[in-house]
Amino acid sequence: MFKLNLLEKTLKSISPLDAEAMKLARDKWDSLVKPIGSLGQLEEMTIKLSGITGSVDNELNKKAIVVMCSDNGVVEEGVSSAPQEFTMLLAESMARKITGVATLAEFVNADIITVDIGLKGKTDNMNIINKKIAGGTNNFTKTRAMSCEDAVKSIEIGIEIGDMLFKNNYDIIGAGELGIGNTTTSAAILSVLGELDVEITCGKGAGLTDEQHKNKKEVILKGIEVNKPDKEDPIDVLSKVGGFDIGGMCGLFLSAAKNRKPIVMDGFISSAAALCAIKLNSLVKEYIVPSHLSHEPGAQAMMEVLGFKPMLNMEMRLGEGSGCPLAFQILDIGLHTLKNMGTFEEASIKGEVLVNIREK
Repeated sequence: MFKLNLLEKTLKSISPLDAEAMKLARDKWDSLVKPIGSLGQLEEMTIKLSGITGSVDNELNKKAIVVMCSDNGVVEEGVSSAPQEFTMLLAESMARKITGVATLAEFVNADIITVDIGLKGKTDNMNIINKKIAGGTNNFTKTRAMSCEDAVKSIEIGIEIGDMLFKNNYDIIGAGELGIGNTTTSAAILSVLGELDVEITCGKGAGLTDEQHKNKKEVILKGIEVNKPDKEDPIDVLSKVGGFDIGGMCGLFLSAAKNRKPIVMDGFISSAAALCAIKLNSLVKEYIVPSHLSHEPGAQAMMEVLGFKPMLNMEMRLGEGSGCPLAFQILDIGLHTLKNMGTFEEASIKGEVLVNIREK
C-alpha cells in the first residue's frame, strides 16, 4: 500500500474562504462612486481574492507561472500531429523564455518556472527544474499510464513546488504545461470524471485531420476500456489515463488552496488538472481563478462540469499557461480600482438612491 503523506496532509489542511473578509470587500465596492455591482466580475474576482487571503487590501506583486513538462506514451497511437520530441524542444525554449507564455509573462512581470516532471530524454538546461518521475508515461491503450504511486508522486511534486514558491513570497501562481499528446489525456480524464461522451470531450488538438481525429477518439475509448478507471477515484483516473504534467498541476492547485493563495487555471489541460484537484477536495475550487475559455472543443464541457465562468474568450488554444498572464493583468486592474476609486462621500453623492445591479 502506497503512502499519501504530503498529499493527505495537504487535503486535510484546506479550509473555506474567509466570509467576513469577502463581506468587507463587497461593502467597500458598494461604497465606491458607481452603480452598485456595475463592475460585475471585476468586483467579484477581488472579493474572491479577499476570501482567499483574509484581507481587503491585496496586491499581487510577485507572480509565477509553473510549466509542468512531460511526455505521453499514448503518442505512439498517432493522436498528435506533432512529433514527441517537440516536448523537449519546447521545454528548452521555455527555459530560454522565447515561447508564447514566456513572452506574455515577461509583459506582466511574471516569472516562468519550467519543470521536467516526465520528459522523454535528458536535458542539461540549468533553468529547468529536474523532478523527472520517468521518461514519459506508458501507452494507456496497452496498460495504465502510470502506477498509483507515481500518480501520487506527480501530485506531491506539484505541492512541493507550490509550497516552495509561496514560502518565497509569491502572491499568485498560474498552472501551465507542455506535453505532446496531452489533449488526449485531458479528454480521457474529462470523459471519465465528467461522465461525458468522447465526441464532446475530444478535439483535434494541435491540428489533426478528420481521419486522425477519429483515431484519437477511438484511442481514448480503448484506453478507458482497457484500464476501466474508477470515476469516483481521481488518483485512479490520473494513473490510468492521465499524465505526469496533469498530476503536477493538480498538486499546484492543492498547494495554493492549502497556502490560501490564488492560482490561475489556464486552458483545457490545466482545467483537467483542476478537475482532479477539486475531486480530491471540493474546497479547492474556491481558490482557482479561471482565465479563459480554450478553443479546444471539450473546454466548454469542462467549464460546465467545473461550474466556472472564465474571464475571457479569446479563441486561444496554445496551452503552456498562456491564459495566466492575461488573468494576472485583469486581477491587477481590479485590485487597483478597489484601492484607488473614490467613494460616494468623496464625490458628495448619496449612494443609497442607486439600485443594486447585483440583485437584478
